[in-house]
Amino acid sequence: MHLIHPPALLAAFGSIFLLLACKPADVPPPPAPTVLVQTAARSAAAGNLYTGEIRARHEFDVAFRVSGKIAARLVDAGAEVKPGQALAKLDPADLELSASSARAQLAAAESDFATASAERERYAGLVKQKFVSATAFEAKDNAFNSARARLSQAQAQNKISGNQASYGVLSSDRPAIVTAVLADAGQVVSAGQAVMRLALPDEKEVAIAVPESRLADLRSAVSVTVNLWADPKIMVPGKVREIAPAADSATRTFLVRIALIGPPPAVRLGMTARVLIGDGLAAPLVVPLTAIVDRGQGAQMWLVKDGKATPQVVQTGPYREDGVVVSSGLAEGEQFIVSGLSQLSPGQAVMPRPASTPEQQR
Repeated sequence: MHLIHPPALLAAFGSIFLLLACKPADVPPPPAPTVLVQTAARSAAAGNLYTGEIRARHEFDVAFRVSGKIAARLVDAGAEVKPGQALAKLDPADLELSASSARAQLAAAESDFATASAERERYAGLVKQKFVSATAFEAKDNAFNSARARLSQAQAQNKISGNQASYGVLSSDRPAIVTAVLADAGQVVSAGQAVMRLALPDEKEVAIAVPESRLADLRSAVSVTVNLWADPKIMVPGKVREIAPAADSATRTFLVRIALIGPPPAVRLGMTARVLIGDGLAAPLVVPLTAIVDRGQGAQMWLVKDGKATPQVVQTGPYREDGVVVSSGLAEGEQFIVSGLSQLSPGQAVMPRPASTPEQQR
């Protein structure tokens, strides 16, 4: 029988202690995932929402008053033109030839009239002296009247040809903006064929398409507010100016024009605008579609409270082009998660990061 000496026993216990001390440490918990959040805020106004385009109330096409080949186009779409500013020019060769022909015809008519006038005066003296008959004088008098008529005709034709020479330059008689170019240099156009479309920038309005079921809401709207897509801070009051009497054959919607009341200079033609119909007293909470999830127990959202993900049952309202209306379950100012909802669990620690709003993305 072998006895274990105390020093050997101590050495054995020390080895066991060292082995236990070398045991790997516990694995640290995974870091909290980063989630994109938005702050619940009410929309700019309540009511129906439509998207339209800023347009001028008065738009018109301009065209040459004579036919010819366009030699030069002097402005582009979007240009602001002044009264009398040249927009395009026709090839002047044919117009100059026509004017030259008219001047030559006028010179010939003047010569014929001078000859007929001299003949009439001479025959008038001869008929008084009974050297020629009255019939001969009447023939010279008729020739004189015909020459005078041809002279008047040549003078009128000369004026027309002179005017047509000036018609070779297309211009606007009022300050306007070129909204469309319908013909270009090198193209042969006929008289009256539209070359450009101009808009008067004084009166602006929004053109929207409205379904038949909502026309009554527009007619009885208490207020109309126009919000620019490019700058949501700009809110312009408006009023329904015109409702088309018939629906569009393709879309079956009615064209409605909303007149803007006192628009700022930032409102320019062609910009996209949102038209909000309603009294604006009960602005709803609107959230993105991605913030709503349904796992078989109704619609819910995930809120961030004390750094943790918390599910919240909500009731949704109408679906609009800018999101979903939340009628209950969400308070203004609360932070809600907008992406990655399927990977969250109640009470999970998260790191919120503000998500870009559609206005900031634009």
